[in-house]
Amino acid sequence: MGNPHPSSDPGGRLPLRERKKQRTREALVDAALELFTERGFQGVTLDELCDAVDTSKRTFFRHFTSKEDVAMTPLHDLWRAFLDDVENREPDGGPLLELLRESLLAALDRVHTDQWAHRVLLNRRLAEQTPSIEAHGLRFCRDTTRTALDTLHRRLGLDTADDPRPRLAVDMLLAAWHCALDTWTAQPDTPTRDAPAAHLRAACSALPGSLTLPIAARPRTRRS
Repeated sequence: MGNPHPSSDPGGRLPLRERKKQRTREALVDAALELFTERGFQGVTLDELCDAVDTSKRTFFRHFTSKEDVAMTPLHDLWRAFLDDVENREPDGGPLLELLRESLLAALDRVHTDQWAHRVLLNRRLAEQTPSIEAHGLRFCRDTTRTALDTLHRRLGLDTADDPRPRLAVDMLLAAWHCALDTWTAQPDTPTRDAPAAHLRAACSALPGSLTLPIAARPRTRRS
């Protein structure tokens, strides 16, 4: 899936050329999200987006595959950071779901800034109004699941072909994340830096109870 792109380089660790590429990439993301929000996704051409940051389409396609791709970048960066953490995290003998949760929390800590949070909020509003953005996100989610399962099989020796449990663990983490994301982005005020992680922890904690949630039988009423 490629390496995640951190939102900043405060220590100046990257070479100057890489920092310039990163600034161009971030400028394209910010311009895209603001223009799409202001004028609608279909109301902004790729030429207009590139002109907004004084760059070329050739440069755009070095970073992104499409307008949908640039619009989904905030969440793409999070899940690439997650995959990178899963690739490098050493298991401690605990449940797989806990390992996956800790990897996602680490990824959140790695990418989450006020700027990232603002981008995610704009992305979620756009996705609700733009089926092609939502479809792009679903394809990325599917690809992320496959990559995570391949990594778990390769690094940890988990049987991801015949044993459904690794897939279900990844799917439960994704479900918890989407629940947390919906709760976070529905907040009326600007979310705090710690809000996504707090909502994710709460959603993950609710997973066991959701599997045993009792439903009381209710008498059926006749239709008139």
